Parts: sequence; C-alpha cells; structure tokens
Amino acid sequence: MAKIILVEDEQILLKALSIQLLSAGFEVLTANNGEAGLELIKKEKPDVVLLDILMPKMTGFEVLEHLKKDGALKNIPVIVLSNQGQESEKQKGLSLGAADYYVKSDTDLSELTEKVKAVLK
Repeated sequence: MAKIILVEDEQILLKALSIQLLSAGFEVLTANNGEAGLELIKKEKPDVVLLDILMPKMTGFEVLEHLKKDGALKNIPVIVLSNQGQESEKQKGLSLGAADYYVKSDTDLSELTEKVKAVLK
C-alpha cells in the first residue's frame, strides 16, 4: 500500500482529501503546517507528498526546497495543491521540483487521486 503524506492547513480539505485517498486504497498521514509536514516526511519517507503552499510555520515552497536538498528525500514526488493559481506561482513550484501543480478550486478530488496513481507508476 502506497503511503501518502498530505500537508494542508485547511481542515475541511484535509479531511475530504484524506477520505478520498483512503477509499482509493492509500495509507494517508497528515500534517497541518509546513514545519510538521517536513518532520513527518523525514520520519515516514512516503511514496508521494501532497503539499499546500500557504501554510503556517513554513510555506510549501520552503518545504519543497528542504526536500529537494535532502539526498534521502529528493526523489519523493511532490504534488502541489494551492489556491495560488498565478502562472508565476506554478512555475516556481515546478522549478523547485514539484511533479505537478494543481489549483484547489479547479481540481476535482477524483482527478487528484488519479494523478497520485499516475505518479506512483
């Protein structure tokens, strides 16, 4: 069973995404801020990380930078989930090493589940 870490500070979305991913057969671990997310990723070494950008304690971009500099973690695929839909934000996420970048309001939960499955193949 693939292990996914979901780092998201919006509790409603965190719960909805967790339920969606659990029902698709994934093991799901969550963190509600960037700092806790980074620690959880270091400890658990997941198969995929779903990462929000605007969060307390550490932004998603900062988490992504830490992951990509860490030899043990740099190959973990990271899918960014953000309300920041500007092209410059997307480009920044992808240039920092994200596997993909989704704007929350434009993304269906089942579409995201399919993307996670595709990244794992």
